[in-house]
Amino acid sequence: MCGIVGLYLKKPELESQLGKLFEPMLEAMTDRGPDSAGFAIYGDEVADGWVKLTLQAGDVGYDWKKLMGELEGRLGCSLDWFQNASAAVLKAHSAEEPVRAALAELAPDVRIMSAGQSIEILKGMGLPREISERFGLAGMKGSHIIGHTRMATESAVTMEGSHPFSTGADLCLVHNGSLSNHFRLRQELKREGITFETDNDTEVAAGYLTWRLRQGDSLKEALDKSLEDLDGFFTFAIGTRNGFAVIRDPIACKPAILAETDDYVAMASEYQALASLPGIDKAKVWEPEPATMYIWERA
Repeated sequence: MCGIVGLYLKKPELESQLGKLFEPMLEAMTDRGPDSAGFAIYGDEVADGWVKLTLQAGDVGYDWKKLMGELEGRLGCSLDWFQNASAAVLKAHSAEEPVRAALAELAPDVRIMSAGQSIEILKGMGLPREISERFGLAGMKGSHIIGHTRMATESAVTMEGSHPFSTGADLCLVHNGSLSNHFRLRQELKREGITFETDNDTEVAAGYLTWRLRQGDSLKEALDKSLEDLDGFFTFAIGTRNGFAVIRDPIACKPAILAETDDYVAMASEYQALASLPGIDKAKVWEPEPATMYIWERA
């Protein structure tokens, strides 16, 4: 089952409305995924030489202030951070790997949800409305966002199993469907240096794209190769620092719909998630073709 939603704003002056526009889209997918929900939002970029990480703890009362003090002392660099419910967004004037190494030593129980210069991933168990309210989605700003609501038909309901998944800088993926060759691909990708934190097949798909991009592929080239190497049925929505993409497998048995106006591009598993968007009555609305890439990127 599961539900996918995405929104890409074409005009910077609309970025202050991103969360407000996206919240009803995510909540409209409740019937497709009542177990857990999450979203990846792009905005509030850090400068070159800095890295931004989204950290999540199992306890809303986690002592982030203590951890950040220890982390600043260990790294010896400038830090900026803020707490959002059970998560914290950390900005460090450092390369990514030293921050990861310090976190692994100081707080092995804290999960790194995402890393890059723009991305923040927030997710958890509960109804989509609960997740939206927990993290203050309606008030968030940014250029684009993708989200997912999960119905856990084949595994336990956990925060780790919820989407989105990120396996590389500013890259994330949400998935509706199932991959049949994810176990073999996982082993091959591990040999190529890709690391995984869950058994979810969606994380394997994200890892595959990360690997292809590291080989020098463009996003279009990586998605083109995914049609050959990923066996199964799927609709993917992918977020990168510069944009947003949608692709379906050659059979295209999982639902998807796209809408485009002069102001935005939106996608969802069902039209009802698009109905709240301004100007949707005048939008170009269509079902994405099988095995066809749809990519929108900033210049």
